[in-house]
Amino acid sequence: MLANSLAFSSFSVSDVAAARDFYQDTLGLAVTEQDGMLTLHLGGGGTVLVYPKDASHEPATFTVLNFPVPDIEVAVEALVASGVELEHYAGTPMETDTKGIFRQGGPLIAWFKDPSGNVLSVIQE
Repeated sequence: MLANSLAFSSFSVSDVAAARDFYQDTLGLAVTEQDGMLTLHLGGGGTVLVYPKDASHEPATFTVLNFPVPDIEVAVEALVASGVELEHYAGTPMETDTKGIFRQGGPLIAWFKDPSGNVLSVIQE
């Protein structure tokens, strides 16, 4: 029934202007804005709708967007150089190293947050 639908994901932010700056200027994504909402244009043609939610905004408690990368070390260094702070989960099953990279099994992954507190990741392909 929906096999040919051009599905997309979405999540909310508390400040659309700050989100636009972060996704466009810091992460380097193509971003368009219409009707007070953002569309993130992802590699491969996918899109994500980012919509405003005022004072009632609560960031997601899970990863809302994963960016596959060929080399996580290079991606983490570039994020840090752009001013992004990586999440560190010391003392948890998802414990990360000093660089913020999870290396305890499964794919190498590093988490960070957008200005609204939503969790994003870079994950080694």
